[in-house]
Amino acid sequence: MNAASNSGNTSATRRTKFVLVTGGVVSSIGKGLSAASIGTLMEARGLTVTHMKLDPYINVDPGTMSPYQHGEVYVTDDGAETDLALGHYERFTHCRLTRRHNLTTGRIYESVISKERRGEYLGATVQVIPHITQEIKDRVYAATEGADIAIIEIGGTVGDIESLPFLEAIRQLKIENGPENAMSIHVTLVPHIPTAGEMKTKPTQHSVREMREIGIQPDLLICRCDRNITQNLKEKIALFSNVRVDRVIPAVDVSCIYELPISLHMEGIDTQIVEHLNIWSRQPDISEWERVVQKFKSPERGKVRIGLIGKYVHLKDSYKSLHEAMVHGGLAADVAIQTEYIDSEQLERTSSLSSHLEHLDAILVPGGFGDRGVEGKIAAIRYAREHKIPFFGICLGMQLSVIEYARNICDLEDASSVEFGERVQHPVIDLMPDQVGVDSKGGTMRLGAYPCKLVSGSRAAEIYGTSEISERHRHRFEFNNDYREQLTSKGLVLSGTSPDERLVEMIELPDHPHFVACQFHPEFKSRPRQAHPLFSAFIRAAVARRQSAGRGHQPKAESATIN
Repeated sequence: MNAASNSGNTSATRRTKFVLVTGGVVSSIGKGLSAASIGTLMEARGLTVTHMKLDPYINVDPGTMSPYQHGEVYVTDDGAETDLALGHYERFTHCRLTRRHNLTTGRIYESVISKERRGEYLGATVQVIPHITQEIKDRVYAATEGADIAIIEIGGTVGDIESLPFLEAIRQLKIENGPENAMSIHVTLVPHIPTAGEMKTKPTQHSVREMREIGIQPDLLICRCDRNITQNLKEKIALFSNVRVDRVIPAVDVSCIYELPISLHMEGIDTQIVEHLNIWSRQPDISEWERVVQKFKSPERGKVRIGLIGKYVHLKDSYKSLHEAMVHGGLAADVAIQTEYIDSEQLERTSSLSSHLEHLDAILVPGGFGDRGVEGKIAAIRYAREHKIPFFGICLGMQLSVIEYARNICDLEDASSVEFGERVQHPVIDLMPDQVGVDSKGGTMRLGAYPCKLVSGSRAAEIYGTSEISERHRHRFEFNNDYREQLTSKGLVLSGTSPDERLVEMIELPDHPHFVACQFHPEFKSRPRQAHPLFSAFIRAAVARRQSAGRGHQPKAESATIN
């Protein structure tokens, strides 16, 4: 299979077929989960799938962007900081993605300008068409080679000026590959207007018209809605959008995001895709997903309350993978998860920690950067340790656990991290040696998958069932080895280290029902069909606390949004 040449032509024998997913009307309409669900259904038909996300922003990657701006940064095994949509893709399918699978305007322009400086364009005037669009296509072809189906999501909303080069590139790609090898799926909105008491198709009509004006006729529409669309409305949308009526697919809000592939299958989307792309495949087996949804909706062991102590709690997308990993742990333990997002700055101001934390079945302190809200997180960690509440710390959560232990058990009252100030009397958390002198912020942390060895007989080794693991990282600071002996002599267990024992990767407390923390991010490897063992163990500990306290929490249905 050959990638496109510089002239824009592509081999007629290309095996990979393309599903090009765009969105209209509003942002966050559900392109990512729609694309992931299509991947699920194509895999269920026995096809090999890969995914890509094309992001129009000029940042090279989201690594330097605020979580309030962009949500979480998802990290791949090869150390790419990517859009959170790649987390959906990996959770919904078996594909394992890399830095090649998330393109941004910044990355494309950076590459084209470098080529121009090297003289690779042989004196030509470098333009958006053909040079930028060809760079986009070349990277799409290179990243998707070998898959039966490549599902390409274009970020942003049709009509955005920054999206135009990517939309032009997929217009060309669709023509180059022909109608049986590439199809356009447009995700749009059919809102219900309460005052009128009816659903309106005009936003969808306008959005499709925008697509057609730039030369892309959608082949199928996914219509986001809060209730089903009548046949009359489908026919109206089809007529004004120049789309077959059986390819107007409602995507009604679901209570569990893992129900979306089932819902879309019931509407026939996978049949329409394989028909359009002329693919012979088996009927899909979605029984695994049906079991996941059944467990989510009807857990046999009630629910547990998990307190997530953070500073981005007003934007849940900041903890997207973390939230889903806890759901996965709940599926494994057959319980529902009621996550209470607690603002760590609020804990700094409160006069009664117990009023915020006592009722919880477990406490989790996630990763983060900067010193805002840190003392509130440390206070929550101390409360969990002293009151024997199951605790799980991740990345910064582990570092703050070390600081709390150093201050309150080892009598190092001024223990802290150099991240929070250069003049630290007891820097139990220090800058990694590899990070000294690094001024550039983007892509310079310890990123991606690294091996870790676990101490025999430790809780960590028991949870994993092995002594060697590999997990994804994203950090600059680490446990200061100068304080190893001082902390371990007081009972802190360093249960996981790098193979050369230079870096502390996991800590735990043996005299606590469940006190485990890790420097890496296990949430990135958790899946609905295979919960990460650290989350499964954490949720089981929460269930045990709930039972010992005599709390019989009943499951509470929570609506899920499609992002």
